[in-house]
Amino acid sequence: MSSISRRDFLRLASRGLLGLSGLLGLAGILRFLSYNPQPPPPKRYEIGSASDYPPNSRTVDASIPALIIRSQAEFRAISMVCTHLGCNVEAKSDGFVCPCHGSCYNSAGEVTEGPAQSALDTLKVEQTADGRLIVYKN
Repeated sequence: MSSISRRDFLRLASRGLLGLSGLLGLAGILRFLSYNPQPPPPKRYEIGSASDYPPNSRTVDASIPALIIRSQAEFRAISMVCTHLGCNVEAKSDGFVCPCHGSCYNSAGEVTEGPAQSALDTLKVEQTADGRLIVYKN
């Protein structure tokens, strides 16, 4: 049985470690290149029939999140995402309050108290020929 010299052992060990580090680096690059990002959230929400919303009603739809407002003549929707940092606001009797940083909005979605600087977004509501309602986010 032949013994291996110290020089040969170090050469073999260094080449083995170099090869292993190269394989690990290649595996990291392959994982990076095969990354599949999550699909973007939908921009179109079907919220049901117009008859589900009685006249002069205000209904919170948490899946969007939005407040669906039906007057006698039309449907409107106000986004319930705070314009300050994107938290979901809470609907109150006189408007909306952001639980994260305390921004307040009136019932029309306009800022009454900061730190938010702009009003809540108004969303487009469309009624199809068969009476279904569709909300479009910006």
